[in-house]
Amino acid sequence: MTIETPRLILREMTDEDFSDLHAILSDSETMRFYPQPYDEAGVRRWIDWCKASYAEHGFGLWAVTLKDTGDFIGDCGISLQPIHGEWLPEIGYHIHKAHWRQGYASEAAAACIRLAFERFGFPAVYSYMNAENEPSWRTAMKNGMTQVDAYTDPHHGALRVFRIERKTWDKQTKG
Repeated sequence: MTIETPRLILREMTDEDFSDLHAILSDSETMRFYPQPYDEAGVRRWIDWCKASYAEHGFGLWAVTLKDTGDFIGDCGISLQPIHGEWLPEIGYHIHKAHWRQGYASEAAAACIRLAFERFGFPAVYSYMNAENEPSWRTAMKNGMTQVDAYTDPHHGALRVFRIERKTWDKQTKG
């Protein structure tokens, strides 16, 4: 599957994306809100998890590339995540720090939200993140999500949960 936005192409991740993804997921600044950055084995598991999700569900985290250059700048997509004890469709994103504050996460996430509703028929989608990860929750809010929960997870600490329902998204995008 390939998803196009005005500036981005989201495509299925491959083993050839390892180095680019490793540069993001192993970076301590980028991953400061995770328990720890990923090592090489963790990045390989991440790619395998994405590929397994495509096969099982038809969605997952996709490679985010710049339309003009083809450069890999991150990942974004839909994954099923255990949010406060319930498996829910989550919009997740990681963008290389060299491309922060340019709206790429919001643009990619908006395309994934659209896909979650229009192709996969979810009644609502979520994003959850470390409670202190302001850039991430601001991205969720920019895409019309509102905070619906906050809780402490034993592995990830204090978390915020954002959601947008299909009916709200329809009003926001279709007037």
